[in-house]
Amino acid sequence: MKISVILTLYNSEKIVLRTIQSILAQEGIGKLFDLELIVIDDCSTDGTRSILDQAHIAYLSTPVNSGGPNRGRNIGLRAATGDYITIVDHDDEWKPWRIKAILPYLDQSSILTSGYLTKYLNNGKEYEVVAARNTELLRFPKNATFLQKLTKTNQGQNTYLGCIVYPQHLKDIFFEEHFGMVDYDWVLRLFHQQESLEVCQALYTRYVDQANLSRNENYRRKDFFYSLYTLDGYKLQYPKAHRIGYRRLHGSRARYFYVNNQMQEARFYLVRSELTWKSIGYFLTSFLGSSWITKKYRVFE
Repeated sequence: MKISVILTLYNSEKIVLRTIQSILAQEGIGKLFDLELIVIDDCSTDGTRSILDQAHIAYLSTPVNSGGPNRGRNIGLRAATGDYITIVDHDDEWKPWRIKAILPYLDQSSILTSGYLTKYLNNGKEYEVVAARNTELLRFPKNATFLQKLTKTNQGQNTYLGCIVYPQHLKDIFFEEHFGMVDYDWVLRLFHQQESLEVCQALYTRYVDQANLSRNENYRRKDFFYSLYTLDGYKLQYPKAHRIGYRRLHGSRARYFYVNNQMQEARFYLVRSELTWKSIGYFLTSFLGSSWITKKYRVFE
């Protein structure tokens, strides 16, 4: 069995070796499974390429900087020859047993995911994100996770990109390249009409700071509008889920502005989100008390 690992890089000189070493140090390589590492650099301007050359790490490159990881991901997908595929962000760090832990379950479902650990570099806090405690495995029936993502539901299967492993026959599901950084539509297309499993362990660490793409203002804007566009494509087939997803998407947009202390924008999107006690609380505390809320709770990740 071969597993293809697609790693996209851009100006990653400070973290690239940590990420690659965590992948190449997987327990069982060459015995339990073979590993194909496909590295794609998006025309870095720092020392990333020099570090790769010095470490004798072969890599592919985008023709010009594409402004996001999606073009590199698609290059990697076209090059992948593994039985299974997983995609890595440049600031992820795998546990040594990540692949070994999921091997027994790969042939039980089309898509497999895991939990992860989020570490915030600005304050040192960390949170384990798993779908369920005190259980080894969760099974999700056909379309369950698709509908979870379409409705922007927080509970259920983890679908953060770095935790997904899927078979080679789904590799022709490519990422959008217009914005080059949005993956919401890709996740929906991947999970549509599919069964899936989650191994309820945190099998890698995701490092988060203000430089992360997920916190980038330009990315958040593009993600919001492309997600609206994606949702609209499912409106006739899943009208109820579409309505719920529309309001929750606005709620997510509101919380992004809330944690960045842009309260006028936060209130604009909150009034277009779901009417819940939590959204009411965010709206009221946007006038007074938001700093206490953001210190005590994970408002937006």
